[in-house]
Amino acid sequence: MKKSLLVLPLLSLLLGMIINCTVAFASEASNPSLPVTPVHAITYKQIHVCDRATVGFANCLAIVLKPTGIHANTTKGLPDGLAPKDLQHAYNLPSMTAGKGQTIAIIDSYDNPIAEKDFAVYRATFGLPPCTAANGCFRKVDQDGGKKYPQPDASWASEISLDLDMVSAIAPNSHILLVEANTANLSDLGRAVDTAARMGATEISNSYGSLETARDATTMAHYFNHPGVAITASSGDSGYGVQLPAAYNTVIAVGGTTLNTADNARGWTESAWGGSGSGCSRYISKPKWQSYSQCSHRAVVDVSAVADPDTGVAVYNSYQNSDGQWAVYGGTSASAPIIAGIYALAGNATRTSASYLYNHTANLNDVTNGTNGTCQPIYLCTASKGYDGPTGLGTPYGIGAF
Repeated sequence: MKKSLLVLPLLSLLLGMIINCTVAFASEASNPSLPVTPVHAITYKQIHVCDRATVGFANCLAIVLKPTGIHANTTKGLPDGLAPKDLQHAYNLPSMTAGKGQTIAIIDSYDNPIAEKDFAVYRATFGLPPCTAANGCFRKVDQDGGKKYPQPDASWASEISLDLDMVSAIAPNSHILLVEANTANLSDLGRAVDTAARMGATEISNSYGSLETARDATTMAHYFNHPGVAITASSGDSGYGVQLPAAYNTVIAVGGTTLNTADNARGWTESAWGGSGSGCSRYISKPKWQSYSQCSHRAVVDVSAVADPDTGVAVYNSYQNSDGQWAVYGGTSASAPIIAGIYALAGNATRTSASYLYNHTANLNDVTNGTNGTCQPIYLCTASKGYDGPTGLGTPYGIGAF
């Protein structure tokens, strides 16, 4: 009886403590001036920046991670995306010493009116040298090389920011030429590629994709054929399947990986990203440097780099951006300019064909796990030792393969 009398006050005290804690938490959570962030309150959703395009038009292949639920204001600090030093370390790149004398062209649709301002913030934040119109490092032109810029578009402006930031991260000593096509029609984008080559670009990055059709496979191919210029093209963000211009034999088709830090000699581990495009073209002939008998036409991809938004890159974009200026981006829109930047670091015009990669696989990280769908033959959608569809020959380890 005495023991029961002692237990009752203790239970009352414990119950009171629970009630008080609950009330205090509710009070703090309802008061925005108190820095309370509930555990697991921040979640992220992958948002494709551009809508899926109709036949004959391309959509940009950038994906942004947007926070949902209760979260802090992302404009106040850097996101958790990979910084230039992370990318340079992951791919063993001589970014701070190489790349001089090269001009990397970025091909996109529509106008980003503050592109130069935004990527200046990115470069300053990460201690990269200034690249401006004033110092001759940066130039922006329309699809014909003039200053009649197309109408602005917030979606493509995000893509432009991603592209400019990635070539800055990889090849900060190279010049940058931004060529803005009038529309997302593949012919306008192709004219922009021709302009970039005419204006002296040594590398041209294309972070967009269009459905592969018999007509476009033949009538648009000439725009993407510039010997001596390394032309990279994103393979797509919808998993297994082939897009243009990545399927052309005259470009380097770039797939995507998931990149994480690891306790190993490299310090990183990679797997095929589920969104990476790949496959066997229906219309483009097999190049001599691809010998895989199970694909009778051009196989996509050739090489890859990080593209998974969940292990994505930091990007600064303030144009009509109500969700915050810094964000984490991914998609093969990230990997294509990364590879273009690596070609700039290599700086050798004789290596601009994808064929060179196939003879220098020792300088690539072979990616052997992960998948982007179901297919036959299975290697076109599943990473494995040697060549596979989602990651191609692998990811860069230095510049020897380029």
